[in-house]
Amino acid sequence: MLKKLYAKWMYAWETALTTRDTNRVVRPLEWGEDWLADFVDGAGLSDSDSEFEWMVRLNESLVARADDFFGYEVPTDFRLEKRHPQLFPTNVRPETLEQAAEWRRLEESGEGVKAEFLRFTSPVSTRYPENDVVNARWYPAPAEKQVGRPKQAIIVMPQWNADAFSHNALCTLFNRFGISALRLSKPYHDIRRPAELERSDYAVSSNIGRTISACRQAVVDIRSCIDWLEQQGYEHFGVLGTSLGSCYAFIAAAFDPRLRVCAFNHASTQFGDVVWTGQSTRHIRASFEQEDLTQQDVRKIFAAISPMSYMDRFAAQRKQVLVVHATYDLTFIREFSLDVLKNFDRLKVDYVSKVLPCGHYTTGETPYKYMDGWFLGSFVYHAFKNLREQTSKLASQPASETASAGTSR
Repeated sequence: MLKKLYAKWMYAWETALTTRDTNRVVRPLEWGEDWLADFVDGAGLSDSDSEFEWMVRLNESLVARADDFFGYEVPTDFRLEKRHPQLFPTNVRPETLEQAAEWRRLEESGEGVKAEFLRFTSPVSTRYPENDVVNARWYPAPAEKQVGRPKQAIIVMPQWNADAFSHNALCTLFNRFGISALRLSKPYHDIRRPAELERSDYAVSSNIGRTISACRQAVVDIRSCIDWLEQQGYEHFGVLGTSLGSCYAFIAAAFDPRLRVCAFNHASTQFGDVVWTGQSTRHIRASFEQEDLTQQDVRKIFAAISPMSYMDRFAAQRKQVLVVHATYDLTFIREFSLDVLKNFDRLKVDYVSKVLPCGHYTTGETPYKYMDGWFLGSFVYHAFKNLREQTSKLASQPASETASAGTSR
């Protein structure tokens, strides 16, 4: 009885949180072929295909040529910039707008403290100049905590429509462990958001090609951040992604063996399933339903950015993995997260599973945000500690044994 009452209360709370923003826009379906024009040649597309069939075939081709699709040239203009942090809110609630105004006032009055941001030109270009300059707030670990040990860093990717302060507390927590952090702004988010938008709608929308392109850009940006970290002498790397960020983080880890520590905070196997069933994407589903698309159709047109398409590749590299899911999640519904765990079991991925007794949006509410922070923080601490111990053990072995250990699976 109490369990049913708790579930009813949680679903009501979750629904209230997902419906309080009034600036979600239902836009018409756009196939967005122009966003993927560089990958059309060799895709086996036919002029007789319908637009839906054309996009399905293109997704199949992108998965088959994924090394090229998620490949890139290392940026040459890495730089650190100092500026006053700004909130960049994605909702129009009065309390949020007041908070954003206060941060602007602090900057204008000179009372605010500047922060460091890694900036560089994304290897994936779009038609929005502000989106093409990557932005990552830099949280270097204190020097005294890095003495006598390999330099370690983690890339943090918050949820869809996150403001610029989301997940910053996690970065300061990791610093206490001696782990540096780059809090990466996803494509079309905070300072990268085009001026025409109130929300980060272009990251996930009813424009199929643009949504796929945004994922490609995010994955490449993550990998580029690792390149910069390597240039700074870092040796061990991890990635933490929440919600949409977990999708981006998973694909980046599947294609970049340097990412040895992976924390997925809400996860799903199929991008299209989340778009179709999630409360926070109901306005996008409405666009698809207007064109008579089904859930299976939407799954197919987002195959190129679905973790399931790269599950075998992810499992082929040794990693330490955390998956957090929520029992009452109405955005990444529970069955999709369990499907991730099922596939990890099948492929013998070394993972830890943690369950929150809340929903997707309520993960950010008290007390659940502290539970989630504990799961993420303790995992990251122990995973990087294990990497240090493994490195120390390998360093103490004879050269022949080290070479053998480095090639084992």
